[in-house]
Amino acid sequence: MEKNQNQNKVVISEKEKLRREKMLYGNQAKILFAIALPLVFYNSIGQIFQFIDTFIAANMSAKVVSTVSFVAQIEKMLLAVGSGLSIGGGVLIGRSFGSGDMDKVRSLISTIFFIALSIGAAILVLVIPLMYPLLRLCKMPDELLAQGTLYSSLVVFSIIFQFVNTIFFSIQKARGDTKIIMWGNLLVIFLKTSINILTMNLIKNGFIENEKGIYFLPIATLIAHGSLTLIALKNLTSKKNPFRLSIKKCTFTKNFVSQLSGLSIPVFLEKFIFAMGKTIVNALCSGFSPTAVGALGVSDRICGFATNPINGFQEAESSLVSNNIGNKNIKRAISFFYRSLIFSTIFVLVVFTITGIFKSEIIGAFAKGNAEFAAEIDKIYFLERLDTILIAINVSVMGLLYGFGKTKVAMILNIVRLFVYRIPPLLIFMKVPFFYEKLGIYAVGLAMLISNSLVGITAGIVAVIFIRKARKNEN
Repeated sequence: MEKNQNQNKVVISEKEKLRREKMLYGNQAKILFAIALPLVFYNSIGQIFQFIDTFIAANMSAKVVSTVSFVAQIEKMLLAVGSGLSIGGGVLIGRSFGSGDMDKVRSLISTIFFIALSIGAAILVLVIPLMYPLLRLCKMPDELLAQGTLYSSLVVFSIIFQFVNTIFFSIQKARGDTKIIMWGNLLVIFLKTSINILTMNLIKNGFIENEKGIYFLPIATLIAHGSLTLIALKNLTSKKNPFRLSIKKCTFTKNFVSQLSGLSIPVFLEKFIFAMGKTIVNALCSGFSPTAVGALGVSDRICGFATNPINGFQEAESSLVSNNIGNKNIKRAISFFYRSLIFSTIFVLVVFTITGIFKSEIIGAFAKGNAEFAAEIDKIYFLERLDTILIAINVSVMGLLYGFGKTKVAMILNIVRLFVYRIPPLLIFMKVPFFYEKLGIYAVGLAMLISNSLVGITAGIVAVIFIRKARKNEN
């Protein structure tokens, strides 16, 4: 009996042992940069290709851009479930990995994976039949409804693959192996963009109607993420993987379910409510002009060159924090927050400068000679870009909170960001005649600037209070 138990124990490779040692005892700046670099690189490349996707949509029509921008928030609402599981599960996996309990790591991986798969399937069954009334409830403009319903249904089909991929990446991040994440995501980008370029050529040569091309965008996403899912499943079921999936290893004890729910549900609510709130913002923006939603979407894409890649530092920070908490080293865990903040701030300053220099050319590429649309983008972006440093602070604080498992605090911060700092000012700018007449479309950019700046300041205050308490409790 004892022999069989030893045979079933998880034994990790020397390479993985070395990586774990570096995460727990190595040079902090070097290990943070080593883990974050593939994620930052992917996020940077990913932002460029998202930019290309939006550019492709813009070549179809401004109406297509608005549809894509509107549905993007609904997609984020659904993907919030997978994000909640990946962050909550990643914290538990990271702590167990840091403490050296590899049997528990395998059990957690199997359980979280099968939960994600079940939820993804449930979303397919429940959401697609209700897509049309859901879009009406979200106040999608009537002229976009027919197009948006079919487009959204195709987007939802890709959700189950994205769920699997999100959990797979969470597992790899908790183990400090981010190179596979970078290469996997680059595969997705390559496949998706190749199909989108093919679609544009088919439109150009008259094989597909201009606005019908929108439906090929989610099909490209489905094929790309489906390909990655096959790779993920091969990795997670390989006999060479010490943490391979096993139904027998799944555990649904009260303690586990309570821990996972306590960490994951706040993240899900945070991301779901935030995405839902952004649909409200989109609905309000449509009151300024039919293309205002598209202009905001383009502005977000441009700002995303600076703000999206730093999520790589956040994800690496969160994993390193949770691993070191598992190893009972609070001081080292907190130190990763400071280094992540420094790297993130430097990055956004550099990219902010570059995008500012080429602002006119970037906007012109999207406007395609539409002077009114270009002016809307420019006015929103002019104000929205000013908050990038404070966004870096918020991103780093979120990494700290996620790593410590303080997902409820993170949830409250993001809800306040939207429903206290963003929507009320936007409503004031719309409903008060003086502001509406004086600001016009500038009101959208100003609301973004106010909300992102105030949440950055609030997050900084929260971090100071939290770190003081954590150090006091350690002593």
